[in-house]
Amino acid sequence: MQEESWRPDAIDTTVPSVARMYDFFLGGNDNYESDRLACDELLKQVPSTKVLAVNNRRFLQRVVRLLASEYGIRQFIDHGSGLPTQDNVHQVAQAIDPSSRVVYVDNDPIVLAHGRALLEENDRTAVIQADMRDTDHIFGHAETTRLIDFDQPVAALFVSVLHCIPDESDPAGLIRTVAGRLAPGSFLVVCQLVSERPEIRKFVTDFMAEATGGHWGRVREEREVTEYFEGLEILEPGLVEVSTWRPDTELAPVQQTDEWIEWGGVARLR
Repeated sequence: MQEESWRPDAIDTTVPSVARMYDFFLGGNDNYESDRLACDELLKQVPSTKVLAVNNRRFLQRVVRLLASEYGIRQFIDHGSGLPTQDNVHQVAQAIDPSSRVVYVDNDPIVLAHGRALLEENDRTAVIQADMRDTDHIFGHAETTRLIDFDQPVAALFVSVLHCIPDESDPAGLIRTVAGRLAPGSFLVVCQLVSERPEIRKFVTDFMAEATGGHWGRVREEREVTEYFEGLEILEPGLVEVSTWRPDTELAPVQQTDEWIEWGGVARLR
């Protein structure tokens, strides 16, 4: 189990971090030269990546807004949340109802440091440092039990993170485990990077595994992500490229190439 504390020497700035690379693609400042260099190399092979990241973030915001406003969800657990940016989950949810509670989960120590600094005056939101695969630890954590009532519906978010989990850790099994711990009326929000082109899947998987020191899983195919939703009630419009999931504007950046996409959707537990 990782120690939930942050020290400057806990971060190796020479090794790119998925969370910090994502921050860079979203225009953030919480990244280092190693992250930026890795992003530059990635863009040479998959130039749609920056637009993809922006559209993925907008998908997250639309989903949270919908679940809070139309389904009355007031509890969210954001697995692999990444670094705080604009319109975070708690900001979107609490704009609908200030009583909404959010637990952010990430294994990157810099996320813990920045998140706790941002949220220190918001007692309905917490950040915990944990491996998203450790459901027992996450659900039993003191901050989670303080904020989340598991007898009531919860939205469990796995947005653009399951590609960080290797096959041997069974990402589909993780979704089943979390689903089995949630009350009826809860929701699972799941999307991950996919490609129907074998050479892209291999390049990105190999590149990210090497760049991040093994903190990576695999770019998968759409059919594999479909397995995550087995037995769940999928909301319309089904499993799609996320920029097309109930878009609320025509002003979103357009992904010009399709070498890879974020693909997934939202499911409800009966």
